[in-house]
This record gives sequence, structure tokens and C-alpha cells, in this order.
Amino acid sequence: MHIFSVRTLTQAVKDVLEGEFPFVWVRGQVSNLSRPPSGHVYFSLKDDDATLSVVWFKGAQPKGVADGGERVNPVTGEVESGEPFQLGDGQEVLVAGRMNVYPPRGAYQLVAELVQGQGLGELAVAFEAMKAKLAAKGYFDPDRKMSPPRNPRRVAVVTAPQGAALQDFLRIAGERGYGATIRVYPSLVQGESASAQISAALDRADRDGWAEVIVLIRGGGSLEDLWAFNTEPVAEAIFRSRLPVVCGVGHEVDTTIADMVADQRAATPSHAAQLLWTERGVLRQQADEIFLALTRGMGRLLDVRERNLQQQTQGLNWHSPARRIERWGFELERLQDRLRQAARTQLESRATTLARLEDRLHRSFGPAAMLSLRSDLDRADAALEQAGARFVRIRLEALRGFEGRLAALDPAAPLARGYALVRGSGGFVRSREDVRAGDQIRVQVADGEFSAEVLP
Repeated sequence: MHIFSVRTLTQAVKDVLEGEFPFVWVRGQVSNLSRPPSGHVYFSLKDDDATLSVVWFKGAQPKGVADGGERVNPVTGEVESGEPFQLGDGQEVLVAGRMNVYPPRGAYQLVAELVQGQGLGELAVAFEAMKAKLAAKGYFDPDRKMSPPRNPRRVAVVTAPQGAALQDFLRIAGERGYGATIRVYPSLVQGESASAQISAALDRADRDGWAEVIVLIRGGGSLEDLWAFNTEPVAEAIFRSRLPVVCGVGHEVDTTIADMVADQRAATPSHAAQLLWTERGVLRQQADEIFLALTRGMGRLLDVRERNLQQQTQGLNWHSPARRIERWGFELERLQDRLRQAARTQLESRATTLARLEDRLHRSFGPAAMLSLRSDLDRADAALEQAGARFVRIRLEALRGFEGRLAALDPAAPLARGYALVRGSGGFVRSREDVRAGDQIRVQVADGEFSAEVLP
């Protein structure tokens, strides 16, 4: 009995899988799409019976070029034009690539080289149909939407009582605003019964009339997990609510029908709390600013009153003819000084500009500049020569390696070392059981073939 190590067995599976499927085409529906900052794209391909993990590395994705809308296909190397393909959850796509085993997780995946759109999946088609239907009814019209109150004191929350979304919302709410009472209207947020429960909870919160605003929240998930929030009953309940509705469903990238109908969309449940209540530090700062503004306002008012009194006192002294002639004399002297100063400033500015232009002209086209440009050209020429030599050397080494591998795969090479190929009536002879006494056989050696007879 042979006992494998985990590494050895995983490597054996990797060799078999990657050797058996060096390049494949797979069709399926996109789900669990994620785009981390690295630029790589991760998603799953699924159909009714199975799911396949896919990674689309950044280097294999089409690269845009500068002249408007064109991009380079990494597989064909051709320049493509038109709108780039936008990958999204629910799409039906055709993926070309190679199978790969990722040893740290012991999981197999498809490494995509090319991804082409094949239309939308059933859920995505249903989503678009519902969006178009409700848009035609005016459910998304901005004019009908209400503005949620700022720092409300009574808030109705429709969500699953045990969910992490509620805990995140309550934690943020406890750190912001002036203090509020939150009443939870429990409901399932996933599954076949979730749509009916969510719409009933929304209606109940609206009917009670206790709250200032209704908040509908749920944590993130796939398109299937969030489907209850894409149903018509939930959209209708939000639309007919007399209270403003804030919807914080999923993560920032998730958008549901409920988000579109709601009076205000929040990126996450925590963001919903941030939209409703101001940070307490900000409130304290605002109170300080109001106090300081009142203090400054009172100070300014007193200053204005004092200046008015002084101006009225001085105004009585300015009405005599002698003071008026004296003021005109002072004004004439002041204007003469300004004129002389302006003339000197103008001449100095022109002289400075001329000197600067002469210096720039000398630096740009003088002997030193020409020598610097010649030195840069020599360095660039040397670098180009070295790069060309290195390129040729690398290609020659690769060619020698290919020649060695090709020679090792020559089927006639073993015959030159003394081996022979034997064929009987049933094909190549691999065992003594393949022939019997008296059979005629053909023997192939390095320099030709000859016949032989099997002796007993």
C-alpha cells in the first residue's frame, strides 16, 4: 500500500487535470462576482447542477488604448473597438481558459483567458423586466420621493432580528445623534416567504404611524440571496408608505429594486445609520460653533455701534472749507507719489523680464545645452544596442532548449541505441503472449525492417 503526502497527491491531481484539459470553453451563468483592488476578477460559473470557480487575472483582461474606445484582446493581439464588455452577476457568458489546481486550498478552478457575454441569466432577466415594469409605473420617479428627517427620535427597522445587519445598525445608531428609540419589525430577509413578510412588516410600520422614518436593512449576499428585495410586493409596500423609507441592503456594489423605489438608498446597513444621525462629536462641535458665532456676533454689533459713534463725531469736523482744501492737497500729493511709483515699478518689471528671457534663451540653446543633449543621445544609443543584444541572446537560448526537447521526443531515437519494434498480425508485440510458434513477424531496427518467424 502506497501512502501519499497531501502535497504529492495534490500535485498528481494537478498534473492529471491540467494535462487532460489544457484549454477548454465553458458556458454558464456568472455569480458571486468580486473585483479586489489587485485588478483580478473572481466569480463562479454555474448551471442547474454544478458550480465552477473562475479567476480572470488582470493581465488576461482586454487593455484599452489611448485613442477612444479601442482595446487590445490579450488572446488574439488584435485591436477591438466599440463598448467594452461589462461583466456582471446573472450574465450568461462563454469562458475560454485552462483548468488549474490551487494547492493551498486543494481546489480546482478555471483560469480564464477570454470571457464573452452570451446574454443574461434568468434572475438578471427577471430583474431587468421588473425594473422596466416599475419604472413605467413611476416607482423610481425622484419627484415622489420624500426626504428622511435628520437625527430622528423614533425609527422603525424592518429586518431579521438575529441578523448582523441589525447589530451593525444599532451599534452605529448608539454612537450618533441625540438619542433615539428604535422599534424592530421582524421579518425574514431570504427565502420564499421573505417577500411577503417584508412587505407586511413595512405596511405594519407605516400603519402604526409611530415612527418618523422606516429603515429596511439586510447584509450582503448573492443575487439569489437578495432576491426578496427585487420582488413586486416589497416594491409596492415601499411605494405606498406614507413615511419616508431608507433602504440599506447588501454591500455597496449591490443594487436592488427596493433601493431604487426607496426614498433614500444607503450603501450598507451601517451607512443607513450614518445617513440618519450625525456624529455626536460633530454635534458638539456645532454647538461650540453656534456659541462662538453668537459671541462674535455680539462683539461685532458692539464694534459697529462704536464705529458709528466715532464716525459721526469726526463727520462734524470735516465740514469746514479749510479742512476740505487741506484734504484735497493731501490727495493730490498721494496721487503724484503713486504715479511716480507706478512708473518706476513698470520700468523695473520690464528690465527683469528682459533679463529672464535672455537667461532662458542662453540655457536652452547655448553650448552647455547642446552638450547635454548630445550626451543623452549617446546614452540612449548605447542602451538600445545593449537591449538588442540581450533580446537576441534570450531568443537563441530558447531555440536551443526547444531543439533539445524535440530531439528527446523523437520516436526513432531508441532504435539507434539497439532497440527494435516488433509487429505481429495483431499490431505491436508487447508480450510473449501476443505471438505463437510459427507466426510471421516484422522487426523494425534503426536502418530498416526484416521478417522473422517465431520458433517454439
